[in-house]
Amino acid sequence: MPGHALYLGVDGGGTKTRFALIDGAGTLLAQTQLGTAYHPQVGLDGVRRILEEGIATVLAPLQRGREDIAQAFFGLPAYGEDRRATAALDLIPGQVLGHQRYACDNDMVCGWAGSLACADGINIIAGTGSMGYGRRGAAAARAGGWGEAFGDEGSAHWIATQGLNAFSRMSDGRLPRGPLHAILRAHFDLDDDLDLCAHVYGEGVGTRGDIARLSVQVAQAADAGDAVAIGIFQQAGEELARIAQALRVLLGFEPGEPVPLSYSGGAFSAGALLMQPFQTALARWSADFVLRTPIHPPHYGAALYALQLAGAAPR
Repeated sequence: MPGHALYLGVDGGGTKTRFALIDGAGTLLAQTQLGTAYHPQVGLDGVRRILEEGIATVLAPLQRGREDIAQAFFGLPAYGEDRRATAALDLIPGQVLGHQRYACDNDMVCGWAGSLACADGINIIAGTGSMGYGRRGAAAARAGGWGEAFGDEGSAHWIATQGLNAFSRMSDGRLPRGPLHAILRAHFDLDDDLDLCAHVYGEGVGTRGDIARLSVQVAQAADAGDAVAIGIFQQAGEELARIAQALRVLLGFEPGEPVPLSYSGGAFSAGALLMQPFQTALARWSADFVLRTPIHPPHYGAALYALQLAGAAPR
């Protein structure tokens, strides 16, 4: 590959960070996955370490150096949500790359760039957190993504915390016990239901990603017929559709104008449990939404966007 320009995409998330390296034709040359680059959890030094390791890993099999990266795009979680932290995040890629041929933004851009191949439309993210991002011509907008303390509705973390809340109410009699109760007891190997608190609040446990992964158990309960768990996924679909509708308005899509809409994030791995209520709610908001299967994963989308930022297009 000597002499061929390289384009780097980095998709950070609340649970994992994925790296993709492509050439000018859009061919995927290397990729890797590491832990979260969520700076409120790992700190700015942690973000730097993740980026250094990931870039070194994707370059190594090609025997190329950081100087060979013609353009990079870094989609970082929580970027733009704290002015001081964002200023620091803007500097870290340059320190790692040794040059300034890069751009940074929130990881929401990676989801849009991948799912719609950088075309106009809206992408809904339901991963560890949730939010939406879209473009229409020169307009760009985001909605949602306010964090787990008072937002991120419809995300894996939100689904999990709603499930944990239901478990607590089933445990003490505020709700009838459904399959969710037994599934979470078995998952944590609980002798006493209150021991769940140690798994969530105890030292060294209960990180944002740890909690989000419990959405899998909520999905298992829903598949087993737990009415409360099914309701959680129905509400999640409603919340995600509400984000899409907000973006349709913010971006100025006219009535009757098709609104390409796609999705990304691990919560959608629940399949029809989430997708069906999401589609139903979208249809209630507007007949103009055109739901599309994602074209590319977000980390490839980040690399594709880097290629676009360089003024190039896949040849």
